Amino acid sequence: MIEERIRQVFAGAGAEGRLHAVPVHGPARTAGERGAGPGAKPGAGDAATAGAEGPGGDGVGVGADDPVVIASIFKVLLVLEFARQAAAGQLDPRERVRVTAADRLGGWGTAGCLDDVELSLRDLAHFAMSVSDNSAADLLLARVGLDTVRLLAAELGLGRTRIVGGPRDLLESMLAEVGARDERDFAARYPALPDDRKRRLAVLDPHRTTASTPREITRLLRLIWTDAAGPPEACALVRDLMSRQVFRHRLVSGFPDDVTVAAKTGTLPGLHMEAGVVRYPDGGCYAIAVFARTHALAASRPTVDAAVGRAAGIAVGFLRGGGR
Repeated sequence: MIEERIRQVFAGAGAEGRLHAVPVHGPARTAGERGAGPGAKPGAGDAATAGAEGPGGDGVGVGADDPVVIASIFKVLLVLEFARQAAAGQLDPRERVRVTAADRLGGWGTAGCLDDVELSLRDLAHFAMSVSDNSAADLLLARVGLDTVRLLAAELGLGRTRIVGGPRDLLESMLAEVGARDERDFAARYPALPDDRKRRLAVLDPHRTTASTPREITRLLRLIWTDAAGPPEACALVRDLMSRQVFRHRLVSGFPDDVTVAAKTGTLPGLHMEAGVVRYPDGGCYAIAVFARTHALAASRPTVDAAVGRAAGIAVGFLRGGGR
C-alpha cells in the first residue's frame, strides 16, 4: 500500500513521518468534515485518513490528522495576513522598519546581521519566506498582530492550527526551560542535556507550541493557490514569495528538474518539515505537507531531508496515477 511505502522511506532514514498530499484543484475535506475536530485526541480519525485514494479523492495521507509542530511553516499564515492587510490598505507595504541588535535572533537574513538594517515591511516578508529570517518574522508579526493571525487561521477553517507566538517567544521558552541567560548560554548548556530532557522541550511538543496537522496545512496551501484565502493580489504575493525560498534540499529533491516547487521549510532539533505546492509542466498542481521526527536530535540530517522529498515524490506520483 502507498502509505506503507511512505512509512518505509521515513523508517529507512531513522525517522517517523506525517504527510498529506492532494491535488490543488481536486476535492478535499477538512479534518472537521471527517469528524476530527479541535477536541479530537491525537491520532483520532487516523484510521480513516492514513490510507490513500487516487486522483480526485482526499489525497494521500499518513497521519494526516495527527498534531504536528509546524515551526517556521507558520510564516505562511503570517505573510498571508500581511498581504491581506496590504491589499486592504490597512498598512503600507513600503513602511520602513529598523532591525537593531535587540531584534537579532541569529540565523539567516537580518537575524544574523552584525549592524542595524533598515528595510520595508514587504522586504521583511520577503526575508521571512525566502530565508526563514526569524527577526524579520518577529517584526512583521508585531506589525500585523498575533491575534489577527490567529483569527485568520480560524477564518480559513484551520480549527486545529494554533499559533502561540513568534520566533522570539519560542526562543525565550527554550531559554527558560534550560535555565539559560541568552542564546550563547543556551548553546553551551543544550548539548549537555540528556536526550530525554531535550525531547521534553515545549517547542518540540505539538500540544504546547505552534502546531497544526498535515491536512490543515495543505488546506491552507490550496486556499492560497486558488485565491480563496484572501484578495487575489494577496494570494499571488504569498505564492511568489514561497517560490523564492532558497532551501532546495527537501521537497525539491523528490521531483524532476522540470517540476517547479514553491514551499516553506521548518526546522527544530529532531524535526524536519516542509510544505508547498509542486507544479508539473502539464499544469498539474499538488499541495504537500511533510513532517519528519527523527530518533536522534541532530539539527542537520541530510538523509532525513532526502526522505522528505522522496516521500513527497511517491505521494504525488500516486496521485498522478503513476503508482510509483
